[in-house]
Amino acid sequence: MSWSPDPAFEPGSWAIKDLSLCQVRLQDDARYPWLILLPRVPYAVELTDLGAHDRARLMEEIVIASQAVRNLGELLDRPVDKLNIATLGNITAQLHIHVIGRRRDDGAWPAPVWGVGTPDAYGADRLPELTAALDGWLV
Repeated sequence: MSWSPDPAFEPGSWAIKDLSLCQVRLQDDARYPWLILLPRVPYAVELTDLGAHDRARLMEEIVIASQAVRNLGELLDRPVDKLNIATLGNITAQLHIHVIGRRRDDGAWPAPVWGVGTPDAYGADRLPELTAALDGWLV
């Protein structure tokens, strides 16, 4: 069985790096420092679809991604006040975890970010810098 990301992730995010369990993607929305973790486990939809070892590894990778989101917020001059970590999957069932840096002055605060406003794409000129920085932080 091979794993690949659901095609729904392709238009709105960028693959940054593979950690030991997850593919890490940058959500293409500069309003929020936002990473998505996709465990590379075929057919995984729920956390309960992971074995105990993979669940523990996922938690460690969430912690790594959380620090990277905080660092990204600093780089973007948008320091993070609060982390939102979520596994919803109502639209895209493939197991994925959102790690989103929030600020009290962001356009959606204190509500969830989904469906609020229009995404602000980073632009191709910014991606090499962000990719290199994230690659260094995601260790």
